[in-house]
Amino acid sequence: MRPAAVEDLEEILALEEDTFVSDAWSRPQMASELASPHTSYLVVVDDVEGVVGYGGVLAPSGSEDADIQTIAVAPSFRRAGLGRAIMAELIGAARLAGAERVFLEVREDNPAARALYADLGFVAIGVRPHYYQPDDVDAIVMRLEFEPPADAGVGPVGAS
Repeated sequence: MRPAAVEDLEEILALEEDTFVSDAWSRPQMASELASPHTSYLVVVDDVEGVVGYGGVLAPSGSEDADIQTIAVAPSFRRAGLGRAIMAELIGAARLAGAERVFLEVREDNPAARALYADLGFVAIGVRPHYYQPDDVDAIVMRLEFEPPADAGVGPVGAS
């Protein structure tokens, strides 16, 4: 796993189109995401297959909120822990940027992804009706709240 680069755009787009057939991001959208100073994108590269997974998080420095923008794993590499590993890296990037919580949207008709996110600690907090078009599928909005550090709120020793 490594940070995504502009040179990865073609392979990321190919996986994007294979994964999100009816609502894949366009080339300008993905290029903008990769170039943004507020996003962190990474790729998983197989020596033979090339890019077999990617994900991105919007986590502006100093913001309390971060958003998982997208994540995809090639079908032949699913159920092997890649999605979980990508999510762990994205969550870590959000935390490093100072986020206190991470949001995401997931298709209502994607039980595997919903189960993974729940297992990672995300909880459903709402529904966005008809969010995914042209399929007319609802989005489940999920949130992960970070636990405050154990010493949060504790002042210097001897302070009263």
